[in-house]
Amino acid sequence: MRELRILTWHVHGSYLAYLAHVPHRLILPVKPGRPSGYGGRGASFDWPDTVEEVAADEVRERTDIDCVLFQSRRNWEHDQFEILSEAQRRLPRIFLEHDPPRESPTNTQHPVDDPDVLLVHVTDFNRLMWNSGRTPTTVVEHGVVVPDEVRYTGELERGVVVVNGLGRRGRRLGADVFEQVRQQVPLDLVGMLSEEMGGLGEVPPRNLLAFVSAYRFFFNPIRYTSLGLAVCEAMMLGVPVLGLATTEMVTVVENGISGYLATDPDQLVPHMRSLLADAVEAARLGEGARRTAQRRFSIDRFVGDWNSVFASVTATRPLLTRSSR
Repeated sequence: MRELRILTWHVHGSYLAYLAHVPHRLILPVKPGRPSGYGGRGASFDWPDTVEEVAADEVRERTDIDCVLFQSRRNWEHDQFEILSEAQRRLPRIFLEHDPPRESPTNTQHPVDDPDVLLVHVTDFNRLMWNSGRTPTTVVEHGVVVPDEVRYTGELERGVVVVNGLGRRGRRLGADVFEQVRQQVPLDLVGMLSEEMGGLGEVPPRNLLAFVSAYRFFFNPIRYTSLGLAVCEAMMLGVPVLGLATTEMVTVVENGISGYLATDPDQLVPHMRSLLADAVEAARLGEGARRTAQRRFSIDRFVGDWNSVFASVTATRPLLTRSSR
């Protein structure tokens, strides 16, 4: 398969950093001041040379683009008409959906309603909940990679929570659940704006994995969202995971094997206390988490799945599956 040139936007930095492992060139539009979606490479990650920036007002002049990868509703409804030519809007197109529907978990129509676009979901749960209408769909689960030298130590007798803007994102992201559990178990919150809830602030992406690996367990308080990359990364490090038994989480974490899930947060507290008191048991669960992550979230599987998607779309072969109404 030849190297493709794929135009996309910088929407989720961590995901984009993993997507950059594909053997293709990612072209990111940028605008003066680098507003949301147009931040280009940014300074938070170490980007390979295959991630290229182009001025947004010059995109229309590019004749070497093979595929357009949309990553947000704004990309689909506004950005493409602003920066793409009419011919570019007829190129092979993919919409990468990062989240489940918010308005209604079962009845929301996806903004893309086009049989010539492939809608890629990051979890089976997301695909199940969206009404994708006549748009063909497939699933590419997350893929993550952690440095060989960074592994779980669990030396800190505390749990860690990694959520950006938790205080401002409220119940959906589990701000109240975090507060409820924090009253009973020592927890540290990290992420952008976490200081607003007494957290430790943002840890740079380059340092986050080593930071998380020192905690006895990882707690995910989120009620309703997609499967977080932070969860996948923690498991790949060998950190036991505790969280709510909702969304795709129930297919990832197994009670007593890689961590614990429950729909009642108070049922998780005794397990947390037990792990704080028993480092050996925590390490056992962490090893189970790492085995699961190696099986489900390897970067090689992720790259292979995306290569299959790009090959299918750019070769104009029949798209993968069609969702039902």
